[in-house]
Amino acid sequence: MKFRIEKDSLGEVKVPAEAYFGAQTQRAIDNFKISGQKTAIELIRAYAIIKKSAAIANAPDKRLDAKFSNAIVKAADEVLKGNFDGEFILDIYQAEAGTSTNMNLNEVIANRANEILGEKLGSYKQINPNDHVNLSQSTNDTYPTAMYICTYLLIRDELIPALTHLQKSLEKKADEFKNIVKSGRTHLMDAVPITLGQEFSGYSTTIEKHISFIKQTSENLLEIPIGGTAVGTGLNATQNYISLVVKEISKETKAQFRSPKNFFSAMQNCGAAVQVSSSLKGLAIDLIKIANDIRLMNSGPVSGFSEITIPALQPGSSIMPGKINPVIPGVVNMVCFDVIGKDTAITLAAQAAQFELNVMMPSIAANLISSIKTLSAACISFAEKCVKGIKANEKKCLENLEHNPIIVTALTPHIGYAKAAEVAKKSYSTGKSIKEIALEMKLLDKKSLEKILDYKKLTQLG
Repeated sequence: MKFRIEKDSLGEVKVPAEAYFGAQTQRAIDNFKISGQKTAIELIRAYAIIKKSAAIANAPDKRLDAKFSNAIVKAADEVLKGNFDGEFILDIYQAEAGTSTNMNLNEVIANRANEILGEKLGSYKQINPNDHVNLSQSTNDTYPTAMYICTYLLIRDELIPALTHLQKSLEKKADEFKNIVKSGRTHLMDAVPITLGQEFSGYSTTIEKHISFIKQTSENLLEIPIGGTAVGTGLNATQNYISLVVKEISKETKAQFRSPKNFFSAMQNCGAAVQVSSSLKGLAIDLIKIANDIRLMNSGPVSGFSEITIPALQPGSSIMPGKINPVIPGVVNMVCFDVIGKDTAITLAAQAAQFELNVMMPSIAANLISSIKTLSAACISFAEKCVKGIKANEKKCLENLEHNPIIVTALTPHIGYAKAAEVAKKSYSTGKSIKEIALEMKLLDKKSLEKILDYKKLTQLG
């Protein structure tokens, strides 16, 4: 490999000759060989939006020559198109506050902009990474801004559509199963009747509520501290720049980003990220419950509940021929466990803020982005490869219900709690149905029993 020599404030650095990144990125590559996980490309795209918007916003004040501004904008657009994805290879664990990622963008865009102007890579004769691409900026205001832009767009464009698709899939099953009556269960024990459709309507409404709450919390991400520069005072940035850069970011993203009322608060804390992460954790908790209910109802097919059948996707065992496992609900569980763990990491990183800055933002960003992406993918898989193909085993549901002594609850207003308990006890011990026992004990006549124990009516309100 051929190299070129670049210099930064610490001295000379060997950089691959054809690389668009520069000295500071190379130092980070050498110093932070930690996880092998690269910084999310979605965060890089968000950062490119900032660099493009800053170049446009710096031009009216004549702080950035129009020629330089145009070259930076063109280079940033190429980054947004994915032309330089291979130049962004930094580990998610890197220099505190994300300085390495900021400089990675500055160097790549500066080198490409200089190339557009006819210069060689690494020359920086016209456009400098710090003086021009990073003009009016600091890592301290750009990194949280990039994190919020990125997560907001991922929620808007990926997670909400995925959740909506899952919610609609569950809603469709609720309608499909509305007339299938089965045993309800509380404490994992038999309870009074419910329809399979009612159970699925609960799942659908639960997801609907999470959509609303996640949308609500994500609105806090629209407040971005760009323009606060190093500590919130806006040093080296003009008021005109601050208003223009936010306007350009909003235009580029088609979202209504805004400056905070107080830059110091916005830069000291990562509260919006914590709130969003918490809403994702809440979603994960309920998704686990839904996935596990479906796994239990599908269990068997001989010795389990076997009230529903989910699609068979692949062989389930290397030793037991013909075994089929509920793989998608299992995957949903694993994703959700991971999201809950990441929420803890985000919480700890957020509380580590000191004075004017939280320097743990790379960890917050990496975990938050990962949670949003994996939840989005899991919800699509859950809807398409599981929920969509669920079939009800109506005969099994009815069999379980007919042998459920707890339906004696419906007789309580007519024969009293004590007699009802006696009927249930005899049903348990003999295996006979509630109707049979009640007739044997001559508690009610057959016509009255059939009317009272109409399973479908027992599932209706009022």
